[in-house]
Amino acid sequence: MKEMNHSREVIGRFRLIRNCMFLSGLSVFAQLYLFQPMLSEVCRAFGVTPAESSLSVSASTAGMALGLIVMAFKADTVSRERLMGVSLVVSSLLTVASGFAENYPLLLALNFLKGMVLAGVSSVALAYFSEEVDKSMIGLAISLYLSGNTLGGMSGRVVATLVSGWGGWQPAVWLIGVASLVLGGLFCWKIPSGKHFSAVSVSFKEKLCQMRDLLTQGTFVPMYLIAALSMGIFVSVYNYLSFLLESPPFSLPHHWVALIFTMYVAGIIGSVVAGRLSDRYSPEMLLQGMLLLMGAGMAFLLWMHLGAIVSGLGLMTFAFFGTHTLASRIVSVHAGQMKSSATSIYWLFYYAGSSLVGSFSGIVLSRYGWFSFMGLLYLLLAGALIISLGVVWRNRSRKVACVRVTRE
Repeated sequence: MKEMNHSREVIGRFRLIRNCMFLSGLSVFAQLYLFQPMLSEVCRAFGVTPAESSLSVSASTAGMALGLIVMAFKADTVSRERLMGVSLVVSSLLTVASGFAENYPLLLALNFLKGMVLAGVSSVALAYFSEEVDKSMIGLAISLYLSGNTLGGMSGRVVATLVSGWGGWQPAVWLIGVASLVLGGLFCWKIPSGKHFSAVSVSFKEKLCQMRDLLTQGTFVPMYLIAALSMGIFVSVYNYLSFLLESPPFSLPHHWVALIFTMYVAGIIGSVVAGRLSDRYSPEMLLQGMLLLMGAGMAFLLWMHLGAIVSGLGLMTFAFFGTHTLASRIVSVHAGQMKSSATSIYWLFYYAGSSLVGSFSGIVLSRYGWFSFMGLLYLLLAGALIISLGVVWRNRSRKVACVRVTRE
């Protein structure tokens, strides 16, 4: 009877953790990429170019990247759930405040601060999972958390596109900000306290040594680079696809353009499928397959036919979130006692890729057109694929060496 009650308690706690972290993912991504579907609206409201309008997204992700550097040094000194809860509430207030910005530099500054605050969630979320969830369920748990990210990104983009098209960008921002504040309140109320985390004070020098190790180990660096490259590709497509669809020959109205973000449903499926498969098969091999699938989806974006573009976007989104799930799992599982630092650096590369590639690709699109833009993205994907091939080759070499040593 005691074992049965304990089992129920464990399952109940896992479900509560899963649900709360799902809510946090909804809030983080709805806020972080709030302005992505409204770039054309930002252009009109502030009189900026498409490439300059993308800074409203890049400012948030750049803030996230800087915040992650800070969190890499401080995250282990504060309880995981408290840090995440405060970050969700404060970021929501900053989102609401950004709706009152009267000039573009102020908007960028508020978005930058919002990104820094949201780093408090991303820096410890995967560490919280790896500490509080049984290893047999960690792949599923991470995939569900990333599904929350995906659904949040989709919901925020669809709502922002529809509301801004009918009432302007400010009501859209206020709506997302208030909704995120409610989600943050629910998270603070329901999130279970960590049972396996003890706040530790690590000196600045020791932390630097940890980060140096993480940035030189063959297990982590390839995952960081793949995260940066794949995220840069993904954000670039979603940043600028609306400009393509709103222009001839498509000339779609805003409420139809909003529907492209429902392709994030494919990302939810991709995260769950990759998470479940990674509990049974080699994540490194699966990662390679997901990158190839991502390239196949991107090929459809070169065909100027609406049905092909929608299909390709869905396939690319499925593969990207599968890639993200696998890479983040590899990092969190192998990090040992350096989980928060390892995952913070992972997210740092992830959002740095989003900011840098997302802005630079906009310049390429403005100057050279859609096909040159896609050519750049394919070069980045080729780099990610080469890195993943190197990881698989290195793992095989290690296995062969271990077999030889065993036989000898």
